[in-house]
Amino acid sequence: MSVICFGEALIDFLSDGGTPESFTKYAGGAPANVSVAVAKQGIDSIFCGMLGEDMFGHFLKDELSNQQVNTEFVKFTSQAKTALAFVSLDSDGDRSFSFYRPPAADLLFRGEDFEESMFEQGTILHVCSNSLTEKNIYLSTVTAMEKAKQYGLIKSFDMNLRENLWPSMNHCLDRIWHIMSQSDVVKLSKEELVFLNTHAHPSKDEQNTIEAILSSKVKLLVITDGANDIRYFTEQFSGYITPPNVKAVDTTAGGDAFVGGLLAELTRKLPQTPFEEIVSSEAQVLDLVNFSAKCGAYAVTRFGSFVSLPSNHDIE
Repeated sequence: MSVICFGEALIDFLSDGGTPESFTKYAGGAPANVSVAVAKQGIDSIFCGMLGEDMFGHFLKDELSNQQVNTEFVKFTSQAKTALAFVSLDSDGDRSFSFYRPPAADLLFRGEDFEESMFEQGTILHVCSNSLTEKNIYLSTVTAMEKAKQYGLIKSFDMNLRENLWPSMNHCLDRIWHIMSQSDVVKLSKEELVFLNTHAHPSKDEQNTIEAILSSKVKLLVITDGANDIRYFTEQFSGYITPPNVKAVDTTAGGDAFVGGLLAELTRKLPQTPFEEIVSSEAQVLDLVNFSAKCGAYAVTRFGSFVSLPSNHDIE
């Protein structure tokens, strides 16, 4: 029962907010964060992606391995450097990013770099939109989703939109909708729902966009909104929960902690209950979302990405 996370691992340089500003190096990248979040929950976790043959790439692989993430399917390249992100925080812990990507090693992963044995081990495949920003890495992500379907894996997509990573927005919506339509579980932020809605439905009725997502065969849609209510939707029911009230100091890994908690808790349920039954039961979905909300709330009270992600013991 393994969760495979495919996509970028990068270095987050987190600002201290001082003048002059100084930055501390942390391992990051949304799929890498999710892989660690899953591993910290005691679930077998695999990270798959391309790293630069440089000090940062080896640092990332070592950090993932130290967190008990399986890195046997990580590839290295000397054709580009590992991506970097400089992260500044405001007084509420909200982030602004400056990315050094492209070029970057993670964009060079190709469909032929996947190993069949990885999909044979997997239960869930998780991806996000940062591996859709250029044509070739988008096609690699499509290959991953096709192989996941072939091997009967549950497919998870966190939109995690970073508009400044897209060289052009021309293909952004098409690619996001394509991967979303291949997914069983989708997580959006409120801002991402607004983005999809603004571009997809001139009526500006968010419910139309939600229904369009569900009609594309998505089994579970979850929409987060920072400290506000978290909404969940399936074809049979919808509802919301209020997340724990915490003082956020760094929201960098909040969404990834949420997704990691969701996928870990889902994996724990699967031996007893088939996926279709889980998402057909509002009580089961509430369990998933409540647990995920606790994981996200825990993470935003700590600085950094990997270090802020909770274990099952932390949540208990």
